[in-house]
Amino acid sequence: MRGTDPGGAEVLVAVDVGTSGARASAFEVGGGPRQEDRRSYPTFLPAEGWAEQDAGRWRSAALSALGALVQALGPRCRVRAVAVTGQCPSVVPLDRRDRPLRAGLIYRDNRATAEADAMRARFGDRELHELTGHVPAAFHVAAKIGWLRAHEPGTFAATRRFVQPTDYVVLALTGQATTDWSMAAATALLDQRARRWAPGLLGDLGLDEAAFPAVVPSWSVAGEIRPKLAARLGLPPGPPVPVVAGAGDSIACALGAGVTAAGPVSEMAGSSSCFNSVVAEPLPDLDVTHYPSITGRSGYVTEVGINTTGEALDWLAQLFYAGLTRAPRAADYARIEQAAAASPPGAGGLVFAPVLGDGERDDPALRGAITGLSLRHDRGAVARATMEGIACGVRARLATLGRTSAPATELRVSGGGAGLAVWNQVKADITGIPVVRVAGDSTAAGAAMLAGLGAGIYRDAAEAVAAGYRPAGRAEPDPARRALYDDLYQRYTDLVGSPVVR
Repeated sequence: MRGTDPGGAEVLVAVDVGTSGARASAFEVGGGPRQEDRRSYPTFLPAEGWAEQDAGRWRSAALSALGALVQALGPRCRVRAVAVTGQCPSVVPLDRRDRPLRAGLIYRDNRATAEADAMRARFGDRELHELTGHVPAAFHVAAKIGWLRAHEPGTFAATRRFVQPTDYVVLALTGQATTDWSMAAATALLDQRARRWAPGLLGDLGLDEAAFPAVVPSWSVAGEIRPKLAARLGLPPGPPVPVVAGAGDSIACALGAGVTAAGPVSEMAGSSSCFNSVVAEPLPDLDVTHYPSITGRSGYVTEVGINTTGEALDWLAQLFYAGLTRAPRAADYARIEQAAAASPPGAGGLVFAPVLGDGERDDPALRGAITGLSLRHDRGAVARATMEGIACGVRARLATLGRTSAPATELRVSGGGAGLAVWNQVKADITGIPVVRVAGDSTAAGAAMLAGLGAGIYRDAAEAVAAGYRPAGRAEPDPARRALYDDLYQRYTDLVGSPVVR
């Protein structure tokens, strides 16, 4: 936790139920970051392509982090509002007492391929994309629920409702079962234009709308922190603290990065990477997913993604430096960056495909690879190849976004990966557009902006962005490296397969 300040202030709090853990972050109403507390939890990989987490830890870690944050802020600091963000699409079934019936299936879980294929065959890719903004994959909640029904019928029958991590934490905070419309869209069951559950689709799938939380706008107040919980968290007496619905992590990140109009693209560079842009109307490209705007009743946020980006560097840090005896430390990542900087562009001919999570969200059968290895390669070459391979994946995703919309003018990167200057420069060189590092964490900042909008502190998104968006450095593409990296990108696409326009 960052150092405490007992002075009085008014703050907005973001609770992020992420992949590696939950955190609570406080921001002054003027937008500046104040304090943060984190609690970690593990991911379990019980079989190839499976990825689960203890949903009880989503709740306990989030509440523990929030309580520690409140204590550190001190009694003279007033929490004006809380908003929740987090990983998606991940899901857990709850029983009649809102207790988890099993471990949660997170977004990286690819077991439900057959269920996704059956849904697509029945309704049609283009029809589903037009209705929901998504083409169902094992990645989505709809397919995961189908898998539970087919393989764990007892669990399915005992389920009162299906919730995602943010929904579960909002339920714990307020007692209200709600979800914002960006999280709802991640299920592939939302009518993206009507901003409500798609009744015909649910009916055809044999699903009851009552089994899902109520859909509300991202900036709306979902409820208030329950009085007994407020006392337990250490909130001082006073007006009840509103809980704002919030948004999915990558969508909140785009707001925190100031991406509210066409042109710039947000990269949430965490364990995985999501790339988001803003469009007035849904794009016809089936490889681009869509979420309703989280700042207004019109407009959409697009998304494409890569499942293991930051986790690829985590893997390298564990493999090269931490070993089996400890978790990677900040110094290990600094050594990776130094090693990559010392290796020349092109990594001595190595090509790395960053698919380390037993499949990609758009291709569950894809696997990672590194080609061109010889005895002359060292850790630096592998570290450089990892960064370059992921940057080639970024270029491919930006190309997908640009097929049916305006080309990206700037990549705004936030999260843990944004702190590596060498990696930002590699991304600029390979994509050919400037890369802007966003200070702090845009996901938490975006959620805090939503808290401020819901509490009436900010009049509109422009005022929220003016307060909270903090660019902190810019990497311009080096034209001298363009030919080399164009050749690398061609070899990368040969390795992973060129994107197929559906």
